[in-house]
Amino acid sequence: MQKFVYYAPTEIVFGRGEELKTAELVKKYGGTRVMVIYGGHSAVKSGLIDRLMKHLEASGLAALASGGVVPNPLLSTARRMAREAIDFQADFILAVGGGSVIDTAKGVALAAASPERDVWDFWTGTKALKSLPIGAVLTISAAGSETSDSAVLTNDCVEPPTKRGINTPLNRCRFAVMNPELTMTLPKWQIGAGAADIFMHTSERYFSPVLGNHLTDEIAEGLFRTIIKYGPVGVNHPRDYEAMSEIMWCGSISHVGLTGLGSKGDTPRDGDWSCHQLGMAISALKDSTHGATLTAVWGSWARFVCHANITRFAQFARRVWGVQETDEERAAAMGIEKTEAFFRDLGMPLSLTELLGHRPSDEEIEAFAMECSYGKKRTIGNFMPLGYRDMIRIYDMAR
Repeated sequence: MQKFVYYAPTEIVFGRGEELKTAELVKKYGGTRVMVIYGGHSAVKSGLIDRLMKHLEASGLAALASGGVVPNPLLSTARRMAREAIDFQADFILAVGGGSVIDTAKGVALAAASPERDVWDFWTGTKALKSLPIGAVLTISAAGSETSDSAVLTNDCVEPPTKRGINTPLNRCRFAVMNPELTMTLPKWQIGAGAADIFMHTSERYFSPVLGNHLTDEIAEGLFRTIIKYGPVGVNHPRDYEAMSEIMWCGSISHVGLTGLGSKGDTPRDGDWSCHQLGMAISALKDSTHGATLTAVWGSWARFVCHANITRFAQFARRVWGVQETDEERAAAMGIEKTEAFFRDLGMPLSLTELLGHRPSDEEIEAFAMECSYGKKRTIGNFMPLGYRDMIRIYDMAR
């Protein structure tokens, strides 16, 4: 094992009906005035928000509900909700939804704890020193934000919009309530995109230049095999409790850090994260579904970088996909092809043309690369560092 620091303080409460413990958990972590943040119409139509509000208030908690979070969550929404939290004098933020809602809640919690700061300050270099406590009732299995230290927002107050992420221990939820039954009414596309995102959170950590972490590899490979088995089942049979519960737990484990322990070494981050950066640039400019942006570029990224360590890709093919090929290059290629077939089984796109509904122009490719490289000011990736021209080539391959 290489050196690592592992911090995962989130209390997980998992199973049928466990959302009825939410008030007890809020009180356990010091909440008395709760701002409940949620997304769109489905959370209200299902009755979940009404049930939770009544549950919180019956337990003696003051509660304010605020909705309107959209996929690829917006800075403008986080700013509005931060003002509401401050006016309400909230001392606890409860996110009811998936990654977009939880990421927004993280931004609100940071800004409400420091009313003199703007939400975006924390995304542009201001060190976060405090935050209101956050809890989550998870309704979408995908981003793993309920257990991660990360949060991503799109700044829709500038043109063109820009998408950025931050990592801080203050972003960790105090608790996450996870009832797989709350995910059973999701559209097939959303379940598939979520499963792809879960796969990618481990892929980004697995393909690292820092090797020799054998138990971590086994954990990652086990998660790969599990999401490969149950992801398509969930897409086609969303009422299958076994499948939806396995997908939900995969989502949390994939982004809590376990699948990348030791992969950081002395590098800036655990793992690679190129595909996330490539995908985030697309969703910033085109508002595309996050998981779908990842599958649209993964195959091209993999073929572009695999020769930086062909043995790693061959190991992935053999241990995850059961490939028997002894030649390293052929084994690696087979693993990439099988992964793309899995994405197809999830109903996800394998190219930018499929993702966007049209073949992207050279100008669009250049715009993606400019956004991804922060205007040619940064490289991405650790497995193989990528500059602006490399980004252009990968996007071009992905057309």
